[in-house]
Amino acid sequence: MAKIYNIIFTVLIICFCIKDSNAKLFGAQSFKLDNGMEVIVIENHKAPIIKHMIWYKAGAVDEKNGKGGTAHLLEHLMFRGTSKVSGKVFDEVLKQNGVINNAFTSYDFTGYHHSADISKLELIMALEADRMENLEISPENFALERDIVYQERKQVVDNNPAAPFSESFRKVLWQEHPYSRSISGTEDEINSLELKDVKDFYEGFYAPNNAILILSGDIDMNTAKILAEKYYGRLKSRPLATKAAFKPLKENLSSKIKMSLPQIKTSRLIKTYIAPSYNTDKEEIYPLAVFSKYVGDGETSELYKELVLKQKLALTISSSYDYATRSYGKFSISALPASGVKLEDLEVAIDKVLQKSVKELNIDKVNKTKDKMLSGLVYLQDNPLEAAGTVGFMSAIGMSVDDIEKHADNLRKVNYQAVKESAQKLLSQTPVVTGILSPKGEK
Repeated sequence: MAKIYNIIFTVLIICFCIKDSNAKLFGAQSFKLDNGMEVIVIENHKAPIIKHMIWYKAGAVDEKNGKGGTAHLLEHLMFRGTSKVSGKVFDEVLKQNGVINNAFTSYDFTGYHHSADISKLELIMALEADRMENLEISPENFALERDIVYQERKQVVDNNPAAPFSESFRKVLWQEHPYSRSISGTEDEINSLELKDVKDFYEGFYAPNNAILILSGDIDMNTAKILAEKYYGRLKSRPLATKAAFKPLKENLSSKIKMSLPQIKTSRLIKTYIAPSYNTDKEEIYPLAVFSKYVGDGETSELYKELVLKQKLALTISSSYDYATRSYGKFSISALPASGVKLEDLEVAIDKVLQKSVKELNIDKVNKTKDKMLSGLVYLQDNPLEAAGTVGFMSAIGMSVDDIEKHADNLRKVNYQAVKESAQKLLSQTPVVTGILSPKGEK
């Protein structure tokens, strides 16, 4: 039913396909209800479909210490029914009406989404507004879903031989920051959760004044206002629980974690820098997005050309940049070594290519990279389902509609000197952790 998404949004959301300066990206419009709920409308009348999404601006980072898994468990329980509509009725009604629905839990937010024919929108809104206000959690359903979440956790760990490495790496990287937690919670944390924990999270964060409604598809602004007011406008705002406090990280952190695991078949290397995000330094995200695209995105990137094609030290290598977060972002490089290549040697080679790439950066290379970024995402613009997700997570971490619509223009303004300076700062002045994972017994 529900699925955990440790969502890592890379440069994809900066690669906007808008060729005319000052053109609208999605043409999104927004308004607020009197109870504080934000509503964002993305009109697309090419087909009679609608994407309805509710984004709560609370996720795993907002859990109390020792209560890991609360947000995810609540996500499950949201499908168990309300005082007005039982869980079985909820699922059956949506199924009979051809509505596809699901949910996800992330560090920074939790989302519930529905895809349907536009004629089913009022049904969706009525059901979603009901469970925003009237969720009913019985002790029996709580115990049942807690066990399901516990089994999910075990399956994720058991079926992913690299899970112990990933969790250890995250803890070293994020130190005492809430991002060091597991979204699912540990097995001990899940077993220790009580009914009161999820009720407190629901009452503290699942309020209209902490939610964003996205309506994307065959709907106009006037209709959206009428329906949003009819179904969500009647809900009362309420005081919110205290949200996560993000502790500053040690700026001089430079660490390495090595692990050998028996079920691992292929060695791998991960190098992650703590990077600026939209909420820590939004001016920096544009040049860093260009740098990530230039240095490690695709087979024409500098890392791939040098280490895979030329030196043949790696089977594959890529970079990603995640800036769409409530706290710090991160810039990561991941690589699989070629046969016979030591991971330590590959790490040295990666550092050399990074430094060389920054040194050789020029106006022409930056402009070509930006052109590639600005030539994509036609599908995203034309697809209301995808557009809803993109606008949703961007707004959920604090971007205004105006910020979102101007993203491509901000990207265009990036000059090569800014890319060079931002890259140099990232590689020399930010916390960095290198992770080396190898098969058990490999030397």
